[in-house]
Amino acid sequence: MTIELTDTQRQIKKECDQIAALLITKNAAYGNSFSEPINIFSRQTPEEQLKIRIDDKLNRLAKGSTFQNEDTILDLVGYLILLRVLDNQRRGG
Repeated sequence: MTIELTDTQRQIKKECDQIAALLITKNAAYGNSFSEPINIFSRQTPEEQLKIRIDDKLNRLAKGSTFQNEDTILDLVGYLILLRVLDNQRRGG
């Protein structure tokens, strides 16, 4: 059975697909560095390191600033997804 999506639902799917593609591409390039950091300078847990990155992105959004051509919202969504993935991995899911 094929479900016909509305325009909004197609846009939601497109955004989610783009975020998934970005995260998978970065994971292929950097490995599981978000969940297995090398901890050269920082000894924070992977969860704390992700939360710090999320705080940085929220700070940029709050201040209305950007860094070069970075998509802060896309990065924020990506880090939130990685935090969920890490949480699921820790719980055995």
